[in-house]
Amino acid sequence: MLSAGSVTGLVLAGGRGSRMGGVDKGLQNFNGTALALNALLRLQLQQGGWIGDAMINANRNLAAYEAFGVPVWPDSLDGYAGPLAGFLTGLERCETPYMLTVPCDSPWFPLDLADRLVRALQTDEADIAMVSAPESDGQLRPQPVFTLMSIDRLESLSAFIQSGGRKIDAWTDQQRTILVPFNTPADDPRAFFNVNTREDLRALET
Repeated sequence: MLSAGSVTGLVLAGGRGSRMGGVDKGLQNFNGTALALNALLRLQLQQGGWIGDAMINANRNLAAYEAFGVPVWPDSLDGYAGPLAGFLTGLERCETPYMLTVPCDSPWFPLDLADRLVRALQTDEADIAMVSAPESDGQLRPQPVFTLMSIDRLESLSAFIQSGGRKIDAWTDQQRTILVPFNTPADDPRAFFNVNTREDLRALET
């Protein structure tokens, strides 16, 4: 059973930002706050008290990220290997029994994210709980960068990556994974929208 503080929140900010002209996306301004810092603040506001620690996965401008006051870890794999490399880095550094990943570029992820994933994970006795949310066509689809996982998945993930695997869903399909729907009338339709361009960023600002 999970208890208060038994989850570490990991902000994924290690990408190239190629669709935004190569800028460091996590440091882009959103309503006066860097996107990565916004994500950290939302992790700290999570309902249920599950989040005990937080850290950031970033691959450049490390001093700027360290100014946010939490540990910052670059990928343990070379070459901007994608979110799964961030998962691996986080699991290697995580000091709580569970880890929750969120990307830096979805600034409105819900404040009950951790609570709903934890409850689903416990109910189904799963190793991984992943968000499933409606996309622009209204269809529910997995959102694999919003994932709660047990740290005992480290060995499995390491073996998967060493064998050449890079896709999150290809790995999570091998685990006891449950999809958790976020499609109630009270759920914000913007909750899992990710920022790919400066136009996206401005559109999500309030």
